[in-house]
Amino acid sequence: MDLEHNGEEVEGAGENGSASAGALLEAETSPFVGQWQGKAISFMRSNEHRNREAERRWDTSGLQGFALKLVQGDSNARNWWRKLEVVRELLVGSIQSEDRLEALVYSAIYLKWINTGQVPCFEDGGHHRPNRHAEISRLIFRELERISSRKDTSPQEVVVIRKIHPCLPSFKAEFTASVPLTRIRDIAHRGDIPHDLKQEIKHTIQNKLHRNAGPEDLIATEAMLARITKNPGEYSEAFVEQFKIFHHELKDFFNAGSLAEQLVSIRESLDERGSSALALFLDCKKNLDASEESHNIFELIKTMRSLNDLRDIIVKGLESGLRNDAPDAAIAMRQKWRLCEIGLEDYLFVLLSRFLNALEAVGGAKWLADNVESKNISSWNDLLGALIVGVRQLGLSGWRPEECAAIGTELLAWQEKGLFEKEGSEDGKIIWALRLKATLDRARRLTEDYSEALLQIFPQRVQILGKALGIPENSVRTYTEAEIRAGVIFQVSKLCTLLLKAVRSTLGSRGWDILVPGAAIGTLIQVESIVPGSLPSTIEGPIVLVVNKADGDEEVTAAGSNIVGVVLLQELPHLSHLGVRARQERVVFVTCEDDDEVADMQKLTGKYVRLEASLTGVNIALSTSNDVVAKDLSCNGSSTVEPPGSYNPSLSAVKTHSCQGVSAGGVILLADADVQTSGAKAAACGRLASLAAVSRKVSSDQGVPASFQVPKGVVIPFGSMELALEHSKSMETFMSFLQEIETSRLDGGELDKLCFKLQELISSLQLPKDIVDRIGQMFPDNARLIVRSSANVEDLAGMSAAGLYESIPNVSPSNPIVFANAVSQVWASLYTRRAVLSRRAAGVPQKYAAMAVLVQEMLSPELSFVLHTLSPTDRDQNSVEAEIAPGLGETLASGTRGTPWRLSCGKFDGLVRTLAFANFSEEMLVSGSGPADGDVTRLTVDYSKKPLTIDPIFRHQLGQRLSSVGLFLERKFGCPQDVEGCVVGEDIFVVQTRPQPQ
Repeated sequence: MDLEHNGEEVEGAGENGSASAGALLEAETSPFVGQWQGKAISFMRSNEHRNREAERRWDTSGLQGFALKLVQGDSNARNWWRKLEVVRELLVGSIQSEDRLEALVYSAIYLKWINTGQVPCFEDGGHHRPNRHAEISRLIFRELERISSRKDTSPQEVVVIRKIHPCLPSFKAEFTASVPLTRIRDIAHRGDIPHDLKQEIKHTIQNKLHRNAGPEDLIATEAMLARITKNPGEYSEAFVEQFKIFHHELKDFFNAGSLAEQLVSIRESLDERGSSALALFLDCKKNLDASEESHNIFELIKTMRSLNDLRDIIVKGLESGLRNDAPDAAIAMRQKWRLCEIGLEDYLFVLLSRFLNALEAVGGAKWLADNVESKNISSWNDLLGALIVGVRQLGLSGWRPEECAAIGTELLAWQEKGLFEKEGSEDGKIIWALRLKATLDRARRLTEDYSEALLQIFPQRVQILGKALGIPENSVRTYTEAEIRAGVIFQVSKLCTLLLKAVRSTLGSRGWDILVPGAAIGTLIQVESIVPGSLPSTIEGPIVLVVNKADGDEEVTAAGSNIVGVVLLQELPHLSHLGVRARQERVVFVTCEDDDEVADMQKLTGKYVRLEASLTGVNIALSTSNDVVAKDLSCNGSSTVEPPGSYNPSLSAVKTHSCQGVSAGGVILLADADVQTSGAKAAACGRLASLAAVSRKVSSDQGVPASFQVPKGVVIPFGSMELALEHSKSMETFMSFLQEIETSRLDGGELDKLCFKLQELISSLQLPKDIVDRIGQMFPDNARLIVRSSANVEDLAGMSAAGLYESIPNVSPSNPIVFANAVSQVWASLYTRRAVLSRRAAGVPQKYAAMAVLVQEMLSPELSFVLHTLSPTDRDQNSVEAEIAPGLGETLASGTRGTPWRLSCGKFDGLVRTLAFANFSEEMLVSGSGPADGDVTRLTVDYSKKPLTIDPIFRHQLGQRLSSVGLFLERKFGCPQDVEGCVVGEDIFVVQTRPQPQ
């Protein structure tokens, strides 16, 4: 049966078209009604519709753009069809891609408030049957589907569009007919019901529906249905039956039917596979609903899986998009399919909620952890199965589908792999827990990103629109939280939290990770991020900072010289730029990912606390201002660097740079690079190149080779930037800016403006053609190069400046414009706000800063690593700590959210311990076939296919090789090193080494 075709016959068939559908189901209360927050319905026996709109107020002060257009439109749109028209005008036709999200969000909020009765609809004296509403709805639906299928549509837009769909009425053929929903007219003229009831139905429902239909009509109809069915036998059976059928039709018009009703409406349009999946799901749902056990885990899992299969089929059926020439019947059926898949997602929320309650009933996280201790992980299978379904459903909803697919695949792989007594030489239980933890952390990060997206999208706009439309303050305040807590994402987050709690119990962890050990005392303050100006000016004395998030490029003391400790509420690679700088600044630095620990800590906000991070763990507790911290711990409330003019051990190294070599051809071979002409980074790389040859003959005590290679390279030395400034006659302007920036203030944006002007000036500089040509001659024609900073103010023993200056990958002299721009960008990075503030905090005058540029052959690694040849957490001199990421090393260094593979590798005994598994969502790669344009490719990572995660032998062998290389370099450079490098095939490359901050 084709429902659209059948709908066209409704009027001529004596209204039997929908009767059969209505008879299939008992009259079910609409979920639409349960959300109603508008005024209660009063039944009328004459036309008593009063103009209650006089009570409304519109406040357009301060409004602009879409918000102003919508509020002005609403003030002139009394009834529902006119309000739908306001939304149509906002969305259809002229909307630009950069404005789409804004228009969609305001439309979603507005339609939600209309459907819940908070924006009321009134009669306006006009006469428009429901077919007008249906036609407008079809136009809006087409536009929403068009936007959804575009390649440039963002995940945020898809999320918002899904919230609009359930607020639109149906435009099936029976509702676009010239006189729709006529059954109520016949009911109101029946001779077998009392006159007063007949009048109430006529004036409250029939006339109102046919003149100015609105959501309140469904509320009135359900109230009437409850009344006439309250006392069986009070009214004629035929009348009650007809009213139930009308109620079903009206729910169909408002797209407010139950999930089962919605699914039945598409049954005839499904193929054999779809029909089978639908039948199985409805059967599972029926059995579950009939089950006397509220915590029947088996039935819940079975129903979830059948839901997943059915929704997958429906979503795949919608993937092809909506053709421009699609007939009206096909568009109407597409709307039904769309609402069914949205309804299935909503029902999964209910199933997951019941599932979580069932788990808590049997003991929750403790029960799971106890089972692991007895080597029984079968109890985890249902939980992981539910999480897999939940994550896949998020992907089907368009939220980062590739990430959802990867997480689902990993969870399934770990579920199938199970737990072994041993994995290589390591405890199988620990490896199982660490591997699972990595994927669970990744899944929880997915839910946090979703919540963060909603928090960025809705609250401010809800506030603006709510104030303008006179919405109750409580509704405005709770809007976004309700959207988050009512979605599958909320239940997936709870599942992750439960599983992570059990995993941490297995690992004996409280959710803390130490980047810089020590003790610190100060006032506990919570901020969103570590940026200058984020600290309250009222706080004096030392501060322990709780930070919600970081991108890895921050400098702690640049935000405040009195910051003595940091607790970051997200995972962070130990060897990220931020981690390295925190060690150099001697700021105690820990991360925390356990919700209970965070909640306990937040109770101490504003109080004086003591933060201790050591081998025994992390502790944060109330303190008194006269507490004394041992001198060997990082506890100092003052800046960790001397002010300008005071003795600074790195300042002498900073001053001694030379412009020698600039005139002599403009480039220096890597082997000839020294600190004076090329900076410490390039000089170290030059020395690495000579050491690479020696390394081939060296092995560890266990016979593991220390061999490594170094990519070819040249240096554009100090003074090249200044020469370009002279050639462009910009030196005087540059020197003027440089003088101003030395003393420019942070407040008022003075520093920001000067930094922007300096970077703009330097970015415009042209690299001489002869330098580009010479570099081109030194590398193969098809070589991809990376352009890296080598400043005189980085990679020094007292000033690493890790990640402070720019590196531009994937360029080539064969494209001289892109290559020259990359060099000027590296020069310009000397004057970013962060770089200027870093030097200011270190007491280095801005005029002393100089930039050489290191140009090296670009590698395409499978893995990148950073080594600490001295463990930063326990100062163990007998082990090398390695952090490893998939793809290019920028993932590791930049502070990208996620954790790397973390290995502790014995220098002398060959033992390799796995401390953590990687869970970065993406890896950065250079495409050999793509253009050398300075960009990299980002691919979603599936760790169930990465040898370092699944192969204990490979992990052990790589750990031993990295340890051997690290020990060799530590001995050659005479002190502990931070070593950066990568793995290309069977070869290890080292690209940089610097003294490890002590």
